[in-house]
Amino acid sequence: MAKVKAGGSSKNIHNNAGQRLGVKRFGGQAVSTGEVLVRQTGSTKIAGPGTFISRNFTIHAAKDGIVSFKSIKKSRFTGKTERRTQVVVE
Repeated sequence: MAKVKAGGSSKNIHNNAGQRLGVKRFGGQAVSTGEVLVRQTGSTKIAGPGTFISRNFTIHAAKDGIVSFKSIKKSRFTGKTERRTQVVVE
């Protein structure tokens, strides 16, 4: 038996704006210090030399230079190695 009489469902609650995630500066582009390179949820890409990662896993440029992406092998906690993309500013 229902606790509340005629309890309906709301239909307009899933209309949130997107988070605008993704790569913001691509390989070969010139960047200046502090520019956002990648916005991501979790550490899907790794910050390499010339970059730093902020609290919400956004990768920024730590110096002026050219952006490049490298594929590296990274070991997990279990010992298994996986390929990850590393963001580098040279």
